[in-house]
Formats: sequence, C-alpha cells, structure tokens
Amino acid sequence: MRTAQIDIHLTDADADAALRADVLAGLTASPKHLPPKWFYDARGSELFEQITELPEYYPTRTERALLERSVDEIAARSGADMIVELGSGSSAKTRLLLDAFTRAGSLRSYVPQDVSEPALQLAMDALGAEYPTLDLHGVVGDFTRHLDRLPGSGRRMVAFLGGTIGNLLPAERAAFLTELRAVLAPGEQLLLGTGLVTDPAVLVPAYDDAAGVTAEFNRNVLRVLNRELGADFDVDAFAHRALWDAENAWIEMRLVASRPMTVTVAELGLAVGFAAGEEMCTETSAKFHLDGVRAELAAAGFGVAQVWTDPQERFALTLATAEG
Repeated sequence: MRTAQIDIHLTDADADAALRADVLAGLTASPKHLPPKWFYDARGSELFEQITELPEYYPTRTERALLERSVDEIAARSGADMIVELGSGSSAKTRLLLDAFTRAGSLRSYVPQDVSEPALQLAMDALGAEYPTLDLHGVVGDFTRHLDRLPGSGRRMVAFLGGTIGNLLPAERAAFLTELRAVLAPGEQLLLGTGLVTDPAVLVPAYDDAAGVTAEFNRNVLRVLNRELGADFDVDAFAHRALWDAENAWIEMRLVASRPMTVTVAELGLAVGFAAGEEMCTETSAKFHLDGVRAELAAAGFGVAQVWTDPQERFALTLATAEG
C-alpha cells in the first residue's frame, strides 16, 4: 500500500529568524546584499513562473527539453529506487523523471524537499493522485541546512535541477556538495542541472526581459521586507539591473537606488541609508564550464557517470556517483 508523509524541519519561526538574520547582515554590509531565497513569497513565485515563460528566459525550457530527450537514458544509467528532489516546488519537471524511472521498473518512492509546507502539500496531493503506487515522503527544510534529514538509503538519486546550484557562491557550493556527499552511501547518485557559460547577449536578457517581469520580481524582495519586517522601502525608487561578471562567470542582479534615502526596518530597529545610484546585490547566478562542474564534483567526492547537454550547450545535466 502506498504511503505518504511530511517531515517538518523548518517552521515559520525558523524562517522568520533566518529572514531577520539575513536582512540585518545584508543591509549593514558594504556593499549591501540580500539572499535570493527571499524573492519567493506567493507573489514572487507567481512572477518567477511568468519569467520561465518569457521568450528571453531560455534556462527552464532548455533544461526541460534536455530532460525530455535524456530522461530514459538517465533512468537506465541510474537504476535508483528513490528520487530525492531538492527545492522541488511544484515538482513539474520531476514528472519526467518519475515517468521514466517508472518505465524502467526501479522506482519505489519520491522525496520532495522544499521550504514551503503548503507548496509541498499541494504538490504531494497532486502526485498522489497521479502516481497511486508511489510512496511519497515530503521534507520541509532548507537544503543548505537539512541534508542530513533526508530519508532513505541504498539506491537514492538526488535531483538538484533548474541551475539552482548557481545561486550559491563558490565556497557555499563546495560546502553543499561536500555535505551532500557525506549523507550519501557509496554508489548513490546526484543528478545536477547547471547553466553553462554562453554568449552574454543571450545570458543578460534572460535576467532583464523587455517586459520588465524580472525587474518586478527583483523588487518583490523589498515588498517582502516591508510586509514581514515593517520596512518602509519605496519600492518604485529602485531600478533593476542585471550584468554579466565574466571574471566570476555569473549573472548578478542588483537593485539600484534612484535617489538618496533612508529606509527604516522597524522590526530590527534599523535605519539604513542609500546613496543615489547605490547598488544592492540580490542574486548571483553562476554559469559553468563542463570541466569546472566535473572538478567541483570530484573535490566533493563524486565521480561523473555521464553528462547530457542541449545542442547549443547552454545547459547540462550531470549524473554523478558518490565514490567510496
């Protein structure tokens, strides 16, 4: 009989404490910065879904097409009986994996992990109806903090898709991959989705679309701070900027103050000054070369089994195995 359960390792109080700590650290730093995870309230998630459908935003459709072409080969190479997905969200792309591993005859269970319990519950309700024989074990947690809470052992494949690993800075990536390797048994696997370095004329518009949806998404973090921490950001006084940093091989999203202002964050007892033209970083999205992906995985104790790329080599899926 199919089983379904959710483990909760991240509460609303935990999220509130993390928001306070991140905002205090980021707004008092020089230069100022905010982590991208705070984009994603209900409105932010809705805006991001719109972004994925924009003509300029190639990563989502490129990865999905790549998955569609490669998924049966991935299932055959893997043979995993449990798929664990980090940052699962709506689990939309995961259905491609679930279908392929079901066809291959190996899949017993799916473990979606996400920071949002309501989103996770919605996804699991839908998956339960679509896959009535599949065991479902949701985990509400933060993949940078709760990897040791992931259930299962033996024949797991952890899927980390969407190029999300690019949101981690190099030292954070190294720590994440090392910790993930530590919780996997030798022979268990990671399926990693990474955006690849490509023409900046293609990269930059993906993060600065003509319709201004990404700009609205970027500014949404200020609305989150206004609502959750009693801040008084004049949201419209900040302009969106995206730029390609070739030296670090990442896209950087920034908010630029259009005038001098002082912002009060009531819940933190904080007053923050912005100069006209001052920029605050809200996201970095690293892009990779294939040899760099292989090197980072090797440093953490993974061996690369196979790599799939799209015809234009803008995105890669790497199946890596935890080495003994």
